[in-house]
Amino acid sequence: MKKFIIAIVVLLAICAGLGLGSHELTKSTGDSSSKVLNLYNWGDYIDPSLLTKFQKETGYHVNVETFDSNEAMYTKIKQGGTNYDLTVPSDYMVQKMKADHMLIPLDKSKLTGMSHYGASFMNKSFDPGNRYSIPYFWGTLGIIYNDKYIKPGELTHWDQLWHSKYRNDIMLIDSARDIMGFSLISQGHSVNTTNTKELIAAKNKLNRLSPNVKAVVADEIKMYMAEGEAPIAVDWSGEATEMMSQNAHLHYVVPTEGSNMWFDNLVIPKTAKHFKAIYAFLNFMNKPENAAQNAKYIGYSTPNTDAYKLLPKSVRDNKQFYPPKQVLDKLEVYSNLSAKKVQQYNDLYLEFKMHH
Repeated sequence: MKKFIIAIVVLLAICAGLGLGSHELTKSTGDSSSKVLNLYNWGDYIDPSLLTKFQKETGYHVNVETFDSNEAMYTKIKQGGTNYDLTVPSDYMVQKMKADHMLIPLDKSKLTGMSHYGASFMNKSFDPGNRYSIPYFWGTLGIIYNDKYIKPGELTHWDQLWHSKYRNDIMLIDSARDIMGFSLISQGHSVNTTNTKELIAAKNKLNRLSPNVKAVVADEIKMYMAEGEAPIAVDWSGEATEMMSQNAHLHYVVPTEGSNMWFDNLVIPKTAKHFKAIYAFLNFMNKPENAAQNAKYIGYSTPNTDAYKLLPKSVRDNKQFYPPKQVLDKLEVYSNLSAKKVQQYNDLYLEFKMHH
C-alpha cells in the first residue's frame, strides 16, 4: 500500500463504530476471545462501515491496528508478541514473509468467492497459485498533471519529464523503488534489475532530472497537488484518485512504455489465532458487493472482477485506473530483492535526493 500517514481520525471512527475505545484498541492484540478478529492494516485502508456490517452479520468483533510501511509491519510481526490474524503486505513483502516462514497457507476448502477474481490478478510471481495471499487492491505508478498548465496528451512518456520546459514543475513521491524504477524504465531496463551499471545509470539520469524537481515529498504530495502547488507529480494511482477528487484539473497517466503494477494482499501471519473469524472475514470481503463498497471508499482498483462490474460507469471506463490489456502487459511487479540490493537502491536514491 502506498500510504505513509496513519489515519488516526478514521481509526478512531472505526473504533467508535464498533463500540471500541482507544484503550481496547491498543490492547487488541492480546485479546484471545474466540469472537474477535485482529486485523493489522494500513491506515484508512478499509471502509469503516464494512467492519460494522461484518460484525453485525457474523458476531465477530474486529480489532484494528495500523502500520505505515511494509517494513514496519514485517518487523513487528517478526519480533513476536502479537496476535494478528490478518495483515496486508504488498507483493514483494508477501514473497519475503513467505521465504521467512511467517505465513500460514490458505485453506482453500474454507474459502468462498475466489471465482470473483480476474485471472490477470491471480497466480502472480510473488505467490504462485495464491497459496498464501488473496489480492486486496492493486494499482500503478504514473504521472499526475494539472490541465491548467499541461495540455491533455502532452505527457505520455517517462522521458518527457526531463524536458527543460518542466523546470521546477515536478513533485516526486518519496520512494526509492518507484523513483529509481521509472528512471530504469526510461532507459529500457527492468524495475527489478540487479545490474549495478544499470542502477548507477538510472541514478545519474535522476541527477539530470533535479532542475525539474520542485520537491520530493511523502503523503503531503496529495495536498500540494490538490491545491495546485505544482503542475506535475509522480505518484501512485490510488493517491491520484484522492487528488483528483479534490481538484477537477488533475489527471493521471500511465506512461506507454510501462510502469510498476503493485498489489496489496490479505495474508494470514503465523501469529494468527482466530481461524473461524479469519475465513468469515475473507469470505465476506470476497463478496462483490462488499469489495465494490470498499473500492468506492478507498479509490484504488479492485481485483474482484464482479465487484468492478458494480462500480459506477465513470470509474469502470477510466482506463488510467483500469487499463486495457496492452497497458497491463507492460507493467512489472516488484520482486523481493536481496538485502544487499535493496540497500544499493536506497543508497543510490539517497544520493539523488542529496544531489537534488
